[in-house]
Amino acid sequence: MTTLAVPAPVRWRALQKLARNPMGLVGAILLLIVVVAGVFAPWLAPYPPAEVHFATPFQQPATVGFALGTDDLGRDVLSRVLHGTRASLQVGFLSVLLAVVVGVPLGLVAGYWHRLDAIVSRLTDLMLAFPFLVLAVGLAAINGGGIGNAAVALGIANIPTMIRIVRAETLRLKDTDFVLAATAMDAGPVRILGQHILPNAISAIIVQATVIMPAAVLGEAVLSFLGLGIQPPAPSLGIMLSDAQQFLFRTLWPGVFPGIAIAVICLGFNLFGDALRDALDPKTVSEGH
Repeated sequence: MTTLAVPAPVRWRALQKLARNPMGLVGAILLLIVVVAGVFAPWLAPYPPAEVHFATPFQQPATVGFALGTDDLGRDVLSRVLHGTRASLQVGFLSVLLAVVVGVPLGLVAGYWHRLDAIVSRLTDLMLAFPFLVLAVGLAAINGGGIGNAAVALGIANIPTMIRIVRAETLRLKDTDFVLAATAMDAGPVRILGQHILPNAISAIIVQATVIMPAAVLGEAVLSFLGLGIQPPAPSLGIMLSDAQQFLFRTLWPGVFPGIAIAVICLGFNLFGDALRDALDPKTVSEGH
């Protein structure tokens, strides 16, 4: 028995539609810049992020040796922004991975088996009763700081949304002709879920991952700002904002640049995610719009 594969012309039309979306291209360019900055931060940063220069605190941007200036301890802002972006991407990727690994199987189970749906849905509703950041802050306070703990807290907070998305896709797909045909040919539930429903739900999962990523980046910044995320002296965009707030009346730059970095990351993922959602919409793709 073969799975229902997306025809090559349909895939090509989806890529063409994504390439013709100007906002999607802007988002892709922003993401490329962010990823390059984060991945190659150790090589792009002119100084170690925790290196202090006590003789040159509060340097203005475009100062010789400090392109984005320095903070109250004389640490290079550019180096800290690059490494902070790297940390944000790490936390975001790990939290998305956790949400997918846990949320996708639970969503498939809830959508396919009615009896288990009641249990999974009630647990999901219970978690959704707490606002995303409140739940993440509570979990981070219990587990402590660090990249790993922040990623786990944000990943757990995003699991209910992933469960709902996958459950809805499973409910939609299990009544389609190809799934009913597989059931009539005595295919087992595991085979139906793995070979028929999951491959056709991948697009919705990918789009949801692009939604979770900026939320995780913002969540990491909030946790670090509150002292519950990445701990000093490790660089974090949230820590930079927290450190800069007490010097706002003296200089704005140590807080402006990490704020811009957070905005660029979130804007890039949101623009690209919206374009990806439109490009992978089965109705418009199949119709060739």
